[in-house]
Amino acid sequence: MITNDTIVALSTPPGMGAIGVIRLSGKNAIAITNAVFSGKDLLTQDSHTIHFGLIKDGETIIDEVLVSLFVAPKSYTKENVVEISCHGSNYIIQQIINLLIRKGASAARPGEFTLRAFLNGGLDLSQAEAVADLISSDSAAAHNVAMNQLRGGFSTELNVLREQLIHFASMIELELDFAEEDVEFANRDQLQELIGKITLVLNKLIRSFELGNVIKQGINTVIAGRPNAGKSTLLNALLNEDRAIVSEIAGTTRDTIEEVLNINGINFRLIDTAGIREATDTIEAIGVEKTMQKINQSALLVYLFDVVNLSASEIEEDILRLYKPGLAFLAVANKMDLSFSDRLKELKLPAGIQFISISAKQNQHIEELKQLLYNTAVGDKLSDNHTMVTNIRHVEALEKTRAALSNVAEGLNNPVTSDFLAMDIKQALYYLGLITGVVSTDDLLENIFSKFCIGK
Repeated sequence: MITNDTIVALSTPPGMGAIGVIRLSGKNAIAITNAVFSGKDLLTQDSHTIHFGLIKDGETIIDEVLVSLFVAPKSYTKENVVEISCHGSNYIIQQIINLLIRKGASAARPGEFTLRAFLNGGLDLSQAEAVADLISSDSAAAHNVAMNQLRGGFSTELNVLREQLIHFASMIELELDFAEEDVEFANRDQLQELIGKITLVLNKLIRSFELGNVIKQGINTVIAGRPNAGKSTLLNALLNEDRAIVSEIAGTTRDTIEEVLNINGINFRLIDTAGIREATDTIEAIGVEKTMQKINQSALLVYLFDVVNLSASEIEEDILRLYKPGLAFLAVANKMDLSFSDRLKELKLPAGIQFISISAKQNQHIEELKQLLYNTAVGDKLSDNHTMVTNIRHVEALEKTRAALSNVAEGLNNPVTSDFLAMDIKQALYYLGLITGVVSTDDLLENIFSKFCIGK
């Protein structure tokens, strides 16, 4: 999958900018750059130094540049790495890259720099995947989770589990060598206790994916309710801008409107939907259908109702229609500035539904609603400072590890021979190894790194 070629790519985003950074990695990275660089002899310079000079194609000057040197193994890829900072003209960048390719470099494939870092022992596989998550992080929470994984928090926890399992696996393998003597080197009670402890850790990691995934992707938050409940007004109030058209005419919103709101470092993907009612025309019917689809895909549902014009029984009817156990659900009474009734006292809300009253038009209690959105979706789950799983590949491997350990536990409760125990423990070790890359295949690596940007 990897070659001995020296690779080159633009590492900054394509397009016009003040500067562009071109990166090379490989045995000949410094020599190739030196062949087109007019300045100091790069082959004699120390690692982690920067040099000013010219990039020239023969006698033609292409640009004035700064060249940064990272001599193996003191680099990201553990190979010789050169970074050329040039002016951000697309023409200049392409001229330099083409020149370097003519001098012996090869165009890098997506993720090839990070792939080399992994294959050369600079990162394990979960850390390499965290690089992509870090690049795409668009909130403080997503950044923190990716940074923790990049710095080895997840890997450290998994390696402790693997080492404990490997110890017992070696003891059971030793028993197989003395099968005729019928001796036990692995204490079965201790193994059972270890499996229980590891399973608890696996359960915690698997459960963390629910929150970790929404932190990475953002929390799908649907604002639903009847026409004229004030959904678009609420969206505008939360965003503090006129994003949605507001009108006294019921059914103004025919399609969904989506915007991102950051609350305490978490991205909430707000979705304003068409009002839920019997449609009066084909277009509105399509809008209502889309609303129900978005509700089914939501992680958090905000049911907004008009406290002035809806009775308690109508509100309860809507909630019964929309609420599903396990769905984070907020019931929000709107237009409280227009009502002094005690109607809300009559409401009977299912357990687990949070409630707040606001005036979206008058911007009353909007900040309190934002905090309630955060508390309902996230709460204090981030304060535990524990490892969080954000990758579906990792979750699948953890679930398979748990299943293999369940087979080990069953084999201990209904005694089986050492060879069957060894086989199940090896299976658990295999799935744990898939996460960090102790076990890997070309297909797996190709699938992971093909999703990276070129230049990283």
